Amino acid sequence: MGRSTLEIEVELDACQAQLAGLDAPAQLQWGLQKFSSRFALTTSFGIQSAVLLHLAHQLQPDIPVFWVDTGYLPPETYDYAETLKDLLQLNLEVVQPAMSAARMEALMGKLWESEEPGALATYHRLRKVEPLDQALLAKQVSCWASGVRARQTDHRATMAPLELVRGCWSLRPLLLWTSRDVYYYMQQHSLPAHPLFEKGYSSVGDWHSSGPDGGQGRGSRFAGKQQECGLHLQESMLEGAGI
Repeated sequence: MGRSTLEIEVELDACQAQLAGLDAPAQLQWGLQKFSSRFALTTSFGIQSAVLLHLAHQLQPDIPVFWVDTGYLPPETYDYAETLKDLLQLNLEVVQPAMSAARMEALMGKLWESEEPGALATYHRLRKVEPLDQALLAKQVSCWASGVRARQTDHRATMAPLELVRGCWSLRPLLLWTSRDVYYYMQQHSLPAHPLFEKGYSSVGDWHSSGPDGGQGRGSRFAGKQQECGLHLQESMLEGAGI
């Protein structure tokens, strides 16, 4: 991303040990105190996104929230985004790719359908990774918190609470939460569910990559070919089988 990792000093081992003893709200509070105006959230407005947004809202209602709109989201996700934005009064920054969906398809075809090596990696890079990285850099964000959970994918099971991802610190307050934890939190706080949850979706991304999945979660994404979209991967993992 071209950002110096020393802008805000982080002693990673010490921070990891400290974060391991904190619950999700306390981890978010740690991020706010450590990085101040250079701390932000990211969201997909997916099935479980309300939890992190609500937790952060309790601590600092105007915390910046970055949402990557790939141009391929289901209509229900746009509706859900408006619902949560109004409910939580989110300070929302909508991030969109420089290349329109129509232009990309005209020049490159439907990359998500292609069997060409690297086609999906190119799709993720153009529609998701580069737009988010550029937006975070433009707003001078040094640390972003997301709602990733260890049980969602094989890669996420290896994650730590805080890691450097493409030149920016990534905080994961919900890393150890289970689906049951998420469900009860949403019930306790009367948070609305994503409209597609009742239609059998346990994970929602782009309209062409997700569907009713029988509880498989991200394992059903892209017809089971890939679990990750690239946002939570190191630069070295973005191309090829790593994504």
